[in-house]
Amino acid sequence: MLSGDEWQIVRLSLWVSGIAVLAALPLSVALAWLLARVRFPGKAIVDGVIHLPLVLPPVVIGWLLLIAFGLNGPIGSRLHDWFGVGFVFHWTGAALAAAIMALPLMVRAIRLSIEAVDPRLEGAARTLGAGRWRTFRTVTLPLSVPGIVAALVLGFARSLGEFGATITFAGNIPGETRTLPLAIYAQLQVPGMDAAVMRLAAMSVALSLAALVASEVLTRRGAFGAGAHVL
Repeated sequence: MLSGDEWQIVRLSLWVSGIAVLAALPLSVALAWLLARVRFPGKAIVDGVIHLPLVLPPVVIGWLLLIAFGLNGPIGSRLHDWFGVGFVFHWTGAALAAAIMALPLMVRAIRLSIEAVDPRLEGAARTLGAGRWRTFRTVTLPLSVPGIVAALVLGFARSLGEFGATITFAGNIPGETRTLPLAIYAQLQVPGMDAAVMRLAAMSVALSLAALVASEVLTRRGAFGAGAHVL
């Protein structure tokens, strides 16, 4: 059984991960469509920048976020002055770090789904008078739902496991930014806390597995298209 403090860690992890994937989803869809359907100079560079979080050390991502979104950063200072929004040492920072780390996986899953849509269907819609936005909204997006579901699942699972960027950018503050990975790390530094580490690690595995199983169940029941396979 988890203690009250451990349940608080679980709730914070679910909240941060949920906010992260919901915040990253619109940008992921837009970037995936751009990479899948538009040709433009420097496309390879844009693709590389999007996927940088997959290959860079997470600590570097956290440091870059700290430079950009810190109170003295070019973006963070303006957000704080104009809207009173802060990221450093706050759960919003943990959500931002998780969203950045999950973004490449989400973009890739959605891009593959969009590329699997037959362009002739989109062309038929355009010949019938639908504009680019309406074609995307009524043809491309519905047919890409399995990829979007996969992106949400992968993004959520990746956010639950995010550690390096979060601890560098948002810190490890109990009740504010201490998610499951950070809590496990903190408990590992204390002698005799093996039981607590085991409980938190088991909860982390259970949550990630539950997300994958729920997605597969929804897909098999046809909620996201008959015969569609998410993963």
